[in-house]
This record gives sequence, C-alpha cells and structure tokens, in this order.
Amino acid sequence: MALPTFLDMVNDVLIRLREPPVGAVNENNLSALVGKFINDAKRQVEDAYNWNALSTTLTANTTAGIFNYSLVGTQSRFKVIEIYNKTGRCYLSAKASREMTQLFLGSDVPTQGTPNYYNFNGLSSAGDTQVDLYPVPDKAYEIYFNLYIPQPDLVADSANMLVVREPVMLLAYARALVERGEDGGLNSSEAYSMYKSSLSDAISLEASRYPEEECWTWG
Repeated sequence: MALPTFLDMVNDVLIRLREPPVGAVNENNLSALVGKFINDAKRQVEDAYNWNALSTTLTANTTAGIFNYSLVGTQSRFKVIEIYNKTGRCYLSAKASREMTQLFLGSDVPTQGTPNYYNFNGLSSAGDTQVDLYPVPDKAYEIYFNLYIPQPDLVADSANMLVVREPVMLLAYARALVERGEDGGLNSSEAYSMYKSSLSDAISLEASRYPEEECWTWG
C-alpha cells in the first residue's frame, strides 16, 4: 500500500465528520484546521515509539583538531540508535556533560586521537543538534549516526506521511470532535479510545518485526 498523502489524511477525517472531501488541505477553514490536527497527531504518534520508518543514518566526516559538529537535519526531536566510528572500527559511548568538561578542561591540551565518546551540546543557528567528540579527532574519521528522526510537519498536499496511518487519523478525528462538539455520531472519548487501541496494535506489530530492538545486551 502506498504511503498516505497529507490530503488523503485530511479527507479521511473529513469523511468521518460527515463533511465533503476537499481537493486541497487549505481549501476551507475546516480542512485547514483538520490539517493542523493531522500534524499534531503525527507528532504524538512519532514520539510514542521507535518506528523503523523514521530510522536514518547521518554521516559526520571529522577534521583533525575539531571536536564539535552539527548533525544537519536532526533538529532536536531525534532518538539515538547507535553511533559508530567506521574509520576507528568502534562504537561511541555517551558521556555526561560534566564528564566531557573534565576531559576537555582537565588538562592544558585535550587528548587527540580516535573519538570514543560523544555528548550532544546545544543547537546550531539552523536548529540542528551539535555533538562534541572525544578524544578530539587527530585526523579524518567517518562516523555514522544511526538515529530515529521524526518527519517534519506535513505542508504540501502530496507530502507522504511515514508513520502508521490509522492511529494518526483516529487521534486527529478525536481532536476534531472535541473542537466541533458532539454531533450525534461517535463522541470524542470513544474516538480517543479507538486511537489508543490502534496505537497499541501498531506498536505490537512493529515490535514483532524487530524483536532484536527490544532486547538488552551487556557489553
């Protein structure tokens, strides 16, 4: 099944509200409002689980003597799967800010070598997360950041939504019912219960496909 478009999602909700479908998300005030509910619901569903559809890999190519890098495209809502130094053939471990401060400032000259640790440190002017690496790279290293990055808000009518369709639609529908009041159809609390059940089912199905992601291993 093809990924649903923003317009598909809006029309799904409008039909359940017994409203005519539209040819564009911003065709009228109601469809535009439903579009807002779709994006609100999408963000909530994205944050509810580590969806495989949101997984991606970013690459940072280091420069000798430079320890801080911007992860372009991350913004600030991402989750870390793993970070791997391909050149150094090792995984990087997270360090707390106070530990990184000690490593960087505990000696007159910070150690340079193969990066083994990372710490996220603020945002760039573009709103992307910045990361500090330690030891400070002594040469070019290719470092892979495997992350879950939520999709930006849907804007274009034809934009495809990546996460599961049903929970997003049901939550947006529940919010629309709250906004307009009960009208003789399904009430908002019933719609919200359907959303929670649908989300639970979607998470269960996703977890069954990737059981290795639910297991903790030592070392």
